[in-house]
Amino acid sequence: MADEFMKGFALFTIGGLGWITFGGWYRTPSYYQVSQLVNPAEGVNTAYGEVGLLAGDVLFWLMILGALTFWVLIPASRQLRDALNDGDDDAAAN
Repeated sequence: MADEFMKGFALFTIGGLGWITFGGWYRTPSYYQVSQLVNPAEGVNTAYGEVGLLAGDVLFWLMILGALTFWVLIPASRQLRDALNDGDDDAAAN
């Protein structure tokens, strides 16, 4: 279980740091505004800017889905598999 936790935590950290970095570059017009990192991008006219916006969105979803996968889905699937295998062993013993 510690292995899955660390994998999920690593993806959460990498995705979060990347999302904050690209959000600070492309989605924060002023550091004195209350809403930062979630503003629509303004003034992105180059291909590099579009790649930066795409990278920020990808890293956001990596943060969310990576942690969800390793913290919830994989342990739940192992619990379900163990529960189903225990039921098969009981039926075979009778």
